Formats: sequence, C-alpha cells, structure tokens
Amino acid sequence: MTVPSGSTTIHGTASTPTTRVGIVGTGWRANLFARIINALPEEFELVGVTARTRESAESGATRWGTTAHETPAALVAATRPDVTIVSVPSAASPDVIEAVVNAGSHVLAETPPGERLADLHRLWAAVGHLNRVQVAEQYLLLPGHAARLTAVQRGLIGRVTSVEVSSTHDYHAVSLMRGFLGHTGNAPVRVLPQRFRTPIVDAQSRDGWSGDLEVRTRWTTIATIDFGHGHGLYDFTDNQWHNQLRHRRILIRGTHGEIMDDDVLRLAGPGQIVRSEFQRYQLGYDLNLDGYDTEHISLNGEVLWTNPFLGKRFMDEEIAMATLVRATAAWARDEGPAPYPLARACQDHAIALAIHERPETLDGATERGSWDEV
Repeated sequence: MTVPSGSTTIHGTASTPTTRVGIVGTGWRANLFARIINALPEEFELVGVTARTRESAESGATRWGTTAHETPAALVAATRPDVTIVSVPSAASPDVIEAVVNAGSHVLAETPPGERLADLHRLWAAVGHLNRVQVAEQYLLLPGHAARLTAVQRGLIGRVTSVEVSSTHDYHAVSLMRGFLGHTGNAPVRVLPQRFRTPIVDAQSRDGWSGDLEVRTRWTTIATIDFGHGHGLYDFTDNQWHNQLRHRRILIRGTHGEIMDDDVLRLAGPGQIVRSEFQRYQLGYDLNLDGYDTEHISLNGEVLWTNPFLGKRFMDEEIAMATLVRATAAWARDEGPAPYPLARACQDHAIALAIHERPETLDGATERGSWDEV
C-alpha cells in the first residue's frame, strides 16, 4: 500500500490550493471528518452536506457551518467539490459513490465501499475504470503503525514474512497485513477461518461505560490468510476496539527480526542481536506547557514519524484521517499517489468477507481476488 512517508511532515502553505470538500452523511464518522476539515481552514473548505433526509442534512449543515443539499448529485452540481466524502452505511455506499462520480467529483468513501461481494463487483464495473474513487482506510496512517511501517520499509527486520493483527477487524486488519507485507497486487488469496464462543465482561462501547459487568458470550474469529508471498493471522473478539480488557497487538515478523507492538528485536551483525523500543514524545506532561499533543515517534534515537498537524491537538485517529484527506486532495489534483484506491479496497473487503464465511462451507480454503489495479 502506498502511503505518505511517516518521517515526512507536509504542512499546508499559502501556495497550497484550498480543497473544496463535500460530505454525504451526518453520522459519527462523518462528524469526525467535518471537524477535521473545519480545523484546517488553510487547506480545506467544507462546501456542503447531504444526507438521507432533509432534516439530517440541515442538522449537519448547522453543526458544521455549511450548506445543506437534497441529494449527492445536487450537492456536487451546486458546490463543485474537489473531493466528496461518502460516509454512509455500506449497503447504500455503492449507489451513492456512483452518483457522486457521475456528477463529476472525486470520492473518498468510508469503508467498506459495499456490503457484499456482488456489490463490490457491481461498483467496480460501474466506476472502476474511471479512477475517481479512494477509500478511507486510515490504519497504516495511525502514528504507531506509520512509524512501524517506516522501520519495515527501511529493512530493519529484513523481508517481512508474516503479520499477526489482534486489534481491529475485517478490512482494517487485512489492510495492515498487506501494507506491512508490501503486498499490493490482486492475486488470489487463500483464507482459512475459525470462530469460537468467548465468555467476557464487555462493559464498554463507542458511547463509553455501560455499567454492565456481567460475563457475556461474544465471538472470537481467528483466520490464517495466505497472500502468496507472506501470510497473516487474524484474531479479533467482538467489540475489541472498545473493550479495554483485551490488549491491542501486532506482530510483524521478518527474516532478520520482528516487531511486537513497540518492541523491536533484530540481527544487527554477526553474533549481535539487539532490542529497542519505539518511543513516543508527548507534549503536555509534567512541566511541559506546550499543550497536550503528540510530537514524534522515534527508534534508536532517530525520529521515524513526526506529527504533520502539530498544534491541532488531534487524537491518533484524527491524525490518520487528516493525513488521508490531505493525500486524497493531492491525488485529486494529480499531485500525489493514490492513497488507497478502490481496487485495493475491494480486494481487502473481499478477503474480510471470506474470513466470515462459515468454516464448514469451505473446502479447506477459499480464494478471493479479481480486481485490476488502475
């Protein structure tokens, strides 16, 4: 996966064109995008919003200080956005993406861009050849993962052979695996999934603590994924994003060492195995009065990732999303590479769908992959 270098800071300047952005949707994720865009007025202008109902569109427009429109096509026709963010349920996403593309805008679509495999094939047939759609997959742009990716790309642990992810689900986990493996092709992938009932206290959600301390039954899904030139291990328990009783883990194994979360073990030379840790420099602790913000992440005394939005007080998720919007804007102006094109998103979500197929319906493995990169 091609992403902006974690060690490069790209600041908006007076010479950077303001990117006009429209939003379709007014939900939780759309609200995050709107907050980010409005926090960066030197780079972006939120020109309009539309939603499933007039009331939702007008409510979003009031909250975000922009204009409401009846339909995605009407939004594009009236405001001429350079990029339109489509943040709607996956079942509705293909039709909305197609409408926005046909109206003349580039698209940044929330993941996944379709609900079922047939939806992905239909969307690709409709707009894939136009090269107008990026998908909002931001996990490799999170500060910790961006620093790890820089270390991997520099060959610190040799050639990466496997990636284990136990932190996030579906296409997000698949994207992390493919990114660290350096696998961006569309060759068939073999998937072998299993599911287990898991008793666990699950008292947290996106809305915070529920107060429910009863042991509940949740599902744990474990799958091996053979990418051909490396493999992944997928391990996810329902609600693991929010349930703090489960660690977030990533293990990246290479020919000359491995990265486990923030711990690096590697071969430095004949008879020399060394161990080091990624270090996050955080402003705002103790007598540091520069405000609460992440400044950089280093390894072995070298800065591998620098916050490109220092001073905005963004959390990690917002940093990753803002980096993705910035990269999409540059791509739309033909000034940068495609950050996460539709072909790659379709492949990753197809693999995610295979992870959730019932194991008893599989004859040992299942294969996914039929999209051509554009």
